[in-house]
Amino acid sequence: MPTITIDSKVLEFKQGETILQVANRSGIAVPQYCYHDGLSIVASCRICLAEVWAPNPRNGNKLESLGKLLPTCQTTCSDGMVVYTDSPKSIANQKAVMEYLLINHPLDCPVCDQAGECSLQDYSYEYGRGVSRFEETKVKQPKKDLGPHVYLYSDRCIMCTRCVRFTREVTGTSELMVEGRGNQEQIDVFPGVALDNEMSANVIDLCPVGALLDKDFLFTQRVWFLKETPSIDGTTAGGDNISIHHNEGMIYRLKPRTNMEVNKWWISDEVRYGYKFVHDEKRLRSPVTVRFGKRGECDFGRAYNEVGAELKKRLGQVASHRLVLVVSPMLSCEDAFMLARMAMAFDRNPVFAVGPIPVQGEDKTFPGGYTIHAEKAPNARGVRRVLESLAREHGVSDGAVRTFAEVEGWLGSADAKQIAGLIVTGNYPSEWVTENFARACAGARPFTVLIDTLPSRLTELADVVLPGATWAEKSGTFENARGMLQAFEQAIAVIDGARSEGQIALDLIAEAESGSQADAPRFNAAETRRMMADRSRGGAAGLGVFLTDVRMPAAEVKQAADMEVVEL
Repeated sequence: MPTITIDSKVLEFKQGETILQVANRSGIAVPQYCYHDGLSIVASCRICLAEVWAPNPRNGNKLESLGKLLPTCQTTCSDGMVVYTDSPKSIANQKAVMEYLLINHPLDCPVCDQAGECSLQDYSYEYGRGVSRFEETKVKQPKKDLGPHVYLYSDRCIMCTRCVRFTREVTGTSELMVEGRGNQEQIDVFPGVALDNEMSANVIDLCPVGALLDKDFLFTQRVWFLKETPSIDGTTAGGDNISIHHNEGMIYRLKPRTNMEVNKWWISDEVRYGYKFVHDEKRLRSPVTVRFGKRGECDFGRAYNEVGAELKKRLGQVASHRLVLVVSPMLSCEDAFMLARMAMAFDRNPVFAVGPIPVQGEDKTFPGGYTIHAEKAPNARGVRRVLESLAREHGVSDGAVRTFAEVEGWLGSADAKQIAGLIVTGNYPSEWVTENFARACAGARPFTVLIDTLPSRLTELADVVLPGATWAEKSGTFENARGMLQAFEQAIAVIDGARSEGQIALDLIAEAESGSQADAPRFNAAETRRMMADRSRGGAAGLGVFLTDVRMPAAEVKQAADMEVVEL
């Protein structure tokens, strides 16, 4: 395989790769602003210029300098090439470029949202001069409101044009352009055309400085206080890889994680701002039961006792009475597994159903390859996979998993009396209970247990309401629209007064078996996946993939300080 030497390191490369791509892949630090793996190469920022030597076939393959400094982002590799990014010429260029970029840049790092994750700050420290020789008046540029999510502070812009190329090449909407020339050059929108496409906020992530800012995150939190947790989109079927940025139990923003098989480098605005319901003031925070005809809050112990006693009583009266479990597609595979086990602890032959699967419009694929899915549920396939496997293993009913519409029709039919108990899970970001379902529940009057995060039409009808947890408050696995199983980690603690659905299921299993939830173990998603794989060997075909095919988030790479720390 051909090789190239970069800063004394011999590296292999593939035909067509550029010097910068090989350096980035190999962990060699080369300063760069305008380059991005997902965009066209324009070589406009000039900070990645390096001294390049290559064999000259006309001179016995003797190494010869190619003359002027070359942009490593645009120069393709050739066998035997030698590159110096730390030579005196390269270092002089880096210092000169940084000096030019900072000539008109405002000194507002203390109030800039990008401070702490700004390439201009980092490169100024690593490659800059340390002092400014510019004594003239700085050119001031205006602040601009580009669209519903993005502000532009033009005087911070270094004209890398990443944002312009993104709107042209990835979304195909072309709202942004470069206006003016020289020191009057600036990014702007075309007249009357706002930056309002479904992926507009990605330009914030692309901006290497603090020019493009998120209206939702503006002045809310310093980035060095934020913790990052790898997660999966919990609102759509795409399975986008994301990082949840949070501090002290509060989510402040979502950022995309690179996954070339799923979402590449991007996420939609719908995914980016879809976490708001996690901190909704209306979140359910306490179990509710009905006593003496009145609804009232109680602790989990009393609620579990009520559920256990009433289900045992009703299911034991007539052999044909059934327990119906409706598992929301917003829940993880591990939650679905534990809930199904819980249903089978009360009824040997329960009926399984998948909750309503919201669909809005049609799938939309952008020129850059990113797809926004019409299905707004992250785990409909995973929930169905788990329920069908357990149904086949235990011979539950006919082995089929019913739809939400079928359960709704059953409740509204003459056979509704067969349903002695109904356990329904929600966890949707908005109202999801249809009027027909609520009316059917009110008419049939089965003993209804609701596990949900937000109030709905069913909240006032259920006999017992148990507050659940959102996907950000627990770990688990989702199966996306392509059938890919991806694990995610818990970002923040469950709000006070609520519990994860997996834990509620374990508590109720203990209530069914021993009459006391005190015997219930702690819910653990990884341990549950191992249990699911064991059940696969016992007959629950299809669950073995949770041990072999689940894709885990990449291990976090710890960053070392770039300055020596001395103990005093």
